[in-house]
Amino acid sequence: MSRLSSWFNSPQHALSRFIVWCLLIIVVSGYGINLWQAGATIQSNILAMLPKISEAPLTQTALNRVEKRLADQVYIGLIADNKAEAVNAATLLINQLKQEPSVFTDVRSGDSHTMQALSKYYFSKRFMLLTEKQRSTLGITAQGSPLLTSSTPKPLPPQWQGLLTAAQQQLYSSFGFASSALLTQDPLLLFPDNLLALAPINSLSTEQGILLGSSQSQPVAIVIAKGVQSAFSPQGQADQSRVLTDSLAEISRQYPQIDTIQAGTLFHAQAATDTAKFEISTIGSISLIGVMLLVWFAFRSVMPLSLAAVTLSSGFLFATVATLALFGEMHLLTLVFGTSLIGVAIDYSFHFYCEKMALKNQSATQVIQRILPALTLALVTSSIAFIAIGLTPFPGMQQVAIFCAAGLFGAYLTLVFAYPLLANHRLPSATKALSWASRYLNWLNTIIISPTDRKLSKTAIVMMVGIPLFIGLGFTQLSSDDDIRNLQQSPDRIVQAENQLRQILSGGTDNQFILASADSEQGLLSQLEQTQSLLSQAVEANEIQSFVSLSSYLPSKLQQQQNYQAYQALYLQHLDDITAGLGIDESIKPALLKQLEQASSQFIEPNAVLNIAGDDLAALWLAPSEHSQSQQYGSIILLGGINDLTALTQRVNDSQLSITVVDKVGEISQLMSQFRFITLQLLALVCAIAIVIFSVRFGLKLAAAIVLVPVSSILLTLASLGIVGSPLSLFHALALILVLGIGIDYSLFFASVKQHKKAGANGVMMAVFMSACSTLLAFGLLALSQTNAIHYFGLTLLFGIGFTFLLAPLISFITREVTQYGK
Repeated sequence: MSRLSSWFNSPQHALSRFIVWCLLIIVVSGYGINLWQAGATIQSNILAMLPKISEAPLTQTALNRVEKRLADQVYIGLIADNKAEAVNAATLLINQLKQEPSVFTDVRSGDSHTMQALSKYYFSKRFMLLTEKQRSTLGITAQGSPLLTSSTPKPLPPQWQGLLTAAQQQLYSSFGFASSALLTQDPLLLFPDNLLALAPINSLSTEQGILLGSSQSQPVAIVIAKGVQSAFSPQGQADQSRVLTDSLAEISRQYPQIDTIQAGTLFHAQAATDTAKFEISTIGSISLIGVMLLVWFAFRSVMPLSLAAVTLSSGFLFATVATLALFGEMHLLTLVFGTSLIGVAIDYSFHFYCEKMALKNQSATQVIQRILPALTLALVTSSIAFIAIGLTPFPGMQQVAIFCAAGLFGAYLTLVFAYPLLANHRLPSATKALSWASRYLNWLNTIIISPTDRKLSKTAIVMMVGIPLFIGLGFTQLSSDDDIRNLQQSPDRIVQAENQLRQILSGGTDNQFILASADSEQGLLSQLEQTQSLLSQAVEANEIQSFVSLSSYLPSKLQQQQNYQAYQALYLQHLDDITAGLGIDESIKPALLKQLEQASSQFIEPNAVLNIAGDDLAALWLAPSEHSQSQQYGSIILLGGINDLTALTQRVNDSQLSITVVDKVGEISQLMSQFRFITLQLLALVCAIAIVIFSVRFGLKLAAAIVLVPVSSILLTLASLGIVGSPLSLFHALALILVLGIGIDYSLFFASVKQHKKAGANGVMMAVFMSACSTLLAFGLLALSQTNAIHYFGLTLLFGIGFTFLLAPLISFITREVTQYGK
């Protein structure tokens, strides 16, 4: 043990320690290269930062279906002066995108072939279909009709003649559906209305296989494509953007009058990636340049500047490799947060050189021995703070915690193993920075302690009264906001384009949806029919603009039986009236009645419809399978243009139906609120742990004083957030943990002043000043981020570190360890 201690503490072993450090850097670098070659990646998916919510198996399956349906979809709207031009441009765009099958798949617009196939299938089952209006006319209520429950149909209500009148109008209208072939099989022309009911969005139409909407009276052709690779993959983004740019350039060349609007995950992901890259390069570069200028200003020597760069580089190496090793990937936002490592890891270099400047005659090894206990405690407390952030359920923040903790450890190892050799050189004579530090401490002493009676000055008393008043005022203005959508905000141009396209698509579909469930297939269809009526009321109440439900496509067997009995009553009782009223040859009656009789058991089957309808509708049906943990049947009802989610949720909850509103955004936001509260409680726990650790070295009184400084800074920071109107979120709370960890570092070094008196005090003041400046350069610049989560994080640290710097020197006065600085 003594040999190991001698090896660490002896200047003669500086070279061997440096060799160990070099070998460590080589091993870590080699391991990082191996991880990268093995598939470690940079992740830009903002959703990857979100916590995993434990859901019931059926709900989780539904969430996966909806996310898969909406993921990687690209929507292009082509606004033209006339329909022909819009159709031609959309056809050209589809052909262009289909030429890149490795980039885009499932390129489509209006699917006329699917609709034709569905129309053919439903026509063969036409005696099982009636619209809600037709059912009401025939006296069928939601519970069925007593007129139609026996084997012999009872007389229909007189309103049935309204169907005959409507058929007559269709027959003599230039725009009607009537044809001789249709009249022989559906004399009342009931089927066309049933077919129209399958397309509830009446503002959309299809021409030549192209889906058409309108915007400000101009036709808009809609083209939809799905990216082969994830929109959050850097390569996928690059490929999809390239193909879209080239294709739209060709559209502009051939149709210069056409305007385009774009929406989809790709554009949000690309904006997030571009923002993150810009902020990494900008914030990181400014921080690095600022720190280097700070080092040069303080020490006026190339060597401290070079070693500062070595310290930062080793810190980032350890941080990157540790993150990739534990997570297999690194989020771009981790790198944005990680740029703040510059302001923390460089502190070790500052403390070393400030101490060495104050104690010129001592070797690098002796200086490290002097500051190592405080640096070690600082590493421990900062690591505890970062690890506390990692205890949250957010994968992104867990990455930030590992990244920063590992980076600090790498910087610490560089100081211990590399500095004894590399930094064992003489510094120039004391710079102005050291002199300014001494003057600042002298000034601080005079405004806190009255020079006449050595008691607290009037200024100190005013501060003691004013600070609690400021905190109280700020807390009365403090609010909270945990909306997960604050995690990333896309540029206005992307949001406006998406809203415009949503309007064209009559609201589109939102991430929230309704999940219906039942123990049987027919039970589920019955639930969907009742939900259809409920949601129609919600549309009338303007809670939502639209919805897409399988109930329009899949009537239950009970409803089909009721519909069939209504047809029986119509044809057995009134077929003569119908043929006479429409002027149809009576020879059709035998064939029509035979078709009716043969259709008695030919029900519409879900599997048959979903096989024809394709993936879009099939994805809304959740059938139990041998691979599913749930044995329930489920169906997703998509919601479009949600205006009042709270009212809709209340309506659903009051319905007594087996349906629920699934709102992942709301659930995650609620979870963020809970963890914000837990994180604030965690602050108290970290404070208690720090006091216990510091008591061993400093005693209980000084340990409490060390923690009191960052705690006061936290209270002042919260008050400042309230005054500037920044609502408290989880990201503010996470930043407060760092305020505590970094603030304790500053307090630790001032608490150690009593051991070194005058020489050490000036060096510590200079080191803390430089540390605060570098930290503010790193964290303060995060407050300029366009991403709210990062902005909140940076703003909190900007206030917190600033207050900590102002309060940390007061440790000496709090503990009555007042020294005569500069004397």
